[in-house]
Amino acid sequence: MPNDFDFASMVFNEAVMRERLEEETYLALKDTIKRGAPLGRHIATPVAAAMKDWAIEKGATHYTHWFQPLNGITAEKHESFLSPAANGGAILDFSGKELVIGESDASSFPSGGLRATFEARGYTAWDPTAYAFIKEDTLCIPTVFLSYDGDALDKKTPLLRSVQLICREALRLVRAMGREDIERIYPTVGAEQEYFLIDKELWAKRRDLVLCGRTLFGAKPAKSQELDDHYFGALDARVKAFMAELDRELWKLGVFAKTEHKEVAPGQYELAPVFSGANSAADNNQLTMEMLKRIAPKHGMVCLLHEKPFAGMNGSGKHNNWSLCTDKGENLFNPTKQPMANTLFLLLLTAVIAAVDDHQDLIRFSACSFSNDLRLGQTEAPPAIVSVFIGEQLEGILDSIRLGGGYGGSERAFISMGVEAMPRVMADDSDRNRTSPFAFTGNKFEFRMPGSSQSIADANTVLNTIAAEAFSRFAGELEKAEDKERAARELIRKEYEKHRRIVYSANCYSAQWREEAKRRGLYDLSTSVDALERSIAPENVALFSGYGIFSEREMLSRYEVSLEAYAKLAMIEARTMCEMTLKEIMPSVSRAQAELAYSIKQKRDIGMEAKAETKLLDKGSRLIEALDEAENGLEQALTQAESAAAAHDRAAVCRDSVIPSMAELRSVADALEAITPSASWPFPDYEKLLLMAP
Repeated sequence: MPNDFDFASMVFNEAVMRERLEEETYLALKDTIKRGAPLGRHIATPVAAAMKDWAIEKGATHYTHWFQPLNGITAEKHESFLSPAANGGAILDFSGKELVIGESDASSFPSGGLRATFEARGYTAWDPTAYAFIKEDTLCIPTVFLSYDGDALDKKTPLLRSVQLICREALRLVRAMGREDIERIYPTVGAEQEYFLIDKELWAKRRDLVLCGRTLFGAKPAKSQELDDHYFGALDARVKAFMAELDRELWKLGVFAKTEHKEVAPGQYELAPVFSGANSAADNNQLTMEMLKRIAPKHGMVCLLHEKPFAGMNGSGKHNNWSLCTDKGENLFNPTKQPMANTLFLLLLTAVIAAVDDHQDLIRFSACSFSNDLRLGQTEAPPAIVSVFIGEQLEGILDSIRLGGGYGGSERAFISMGVEAMPRVMADDSDRNRTSPFAFTGNKFEFRMPGSSQSIADANTVLNTIAAEAFSRFAGELEKAEDKERAARELIRKEYEKHRRIVYSANCYSAQWREEAKRRGLYDLSTSVDALERSIAPENVALFSGYGIFSEREMLSRYEVSLEAYAKLAMIEARTMCEMTLKEIMPSVSRAQAELAYSIKQKRDIGMEAKAETKLLDKGSRLIEALDEAENGLEQALTQAESAAAAHDRAAVCRDSVIPSMAELRSVADALEAITPSASWPFPDYEKLLLMAP
């Protein structure tokens, strides 16, 4: 362990609170953090004083309310601790009021119509269930972000509401099954973060990477990831140094960065943390993304969080591992050694299956983004059709309950290695299915659809809400039953029979699954625009508003924000493509063509034939004409999108016209790249980018 390792040294956590707060204040704040108990306003003043003293001792000079607006990243407005003193000097001050609430200009953040531009006031309010931390010289206080009218303008507020909801309804269900010893249940999350590292100098030479975070052009190289020689490979010195610094900075902030390795594509990596509560996991993942992008340039690299930086190669997701834990430290999704006899586990499992089936559209909605559409359904990501994988053993157990027979499945066996000296390795109950969007993986559900750049708050808000609805329904039936065990088994039988269509164990990438899913009546929401339409369906608005997660206004605002983001990103990429075509590709290729034509003339002047060169020149000329035509087509599609008044219409034009026109322009440009001398191509090609991949 490095000498400067000091885990959570920059976090105002429970240990610091115990040391610096009076016992009454400490116990009240601890009760809020552990149990979600309301916090009295009188607590804020002593907490603020202790936070200020601790932060100043750590070198902080400013504080900020750290919040997560609807643009998916974090925001902060820094205020110094300085206040004027009576003698004309200054004192260091931080009041309870400054801790609890701050005012921010809400007009320039996405609001989806909740706020008019001239209505600027917004509020940040302290989230006492999340630990404050120091980043550089600033005390960061995790907060929610609300409008003047009390509408949520952020990602944290709905997540906190959903955590509160699932805690309540899961507790109802387990107590209906006789578990009076459990006082609190909360969702835990571990978000595996995938990302790319590329050379900073090469990145700076590509307008598309700088402006859009991905390559908009690029002919397929002779070699990329075909040999699987990057996956889990040894780290080079530059990446190792980067990861070492990343770990140290994340550990100081209390982020349990645990596992790091190379992913499949050249330059692709993954970081996985230890599980934590859903709220802290969402905060920590935002910090992880920020640190990835901040630290990489120090090592001569740039971090790409785009879901599909390179066409034809694996993209990056964010696998959201979700489970439920009790105040006793018990994982409720642990099947134990005898899952057939573990009725509570089977009940919770069935409830989640029912929730995913009932709300496939919301599951898909929670992973919506323009960039993630480029990844879903490719060979490294699950399709946009939602299904659940539970494994052979659990599927067999639920089928036996459904059919009223005994379970005759085999017990776990050891894997035979054929080498006597090797230790015996116990096989898991079933193999994994990496093609499944929502897979049970031993003691948790792995939701594989979210994209690498997305906030996990969205996914977990949806998961918590739909699971809570199912738990509530199950609890309502069991609370009325006299024989709980018998009623639970009957409930499992009935619900699994109704919802087993969502369970699928085979290859979700296959064309057969698309046909099978259609036969089963499952949603196929291939684009974010389609999925967003479902998010504001009356039954979905009723679900969220009924449980107090989103009001109807908040749902409609998020719909508008998401559509606007989809269209804006598409149009930024389209404009970038047009600029690169007209300012870089066309002039460079034309010069190369002129040089080729001059070479042909010289050969002919001395009586030599130039058949091959002439053929190449003709092909290039035709492609240049096609390039010009495709660029004009993209400009026309852009004009159509820009003239659309409504957000939905603009997004629909982008989906139906702009994106196909971008694909056509890229196809022609990539064909031109394939026949243009490398020295004449205006920016680093895939071969250079991949050969220089760290």
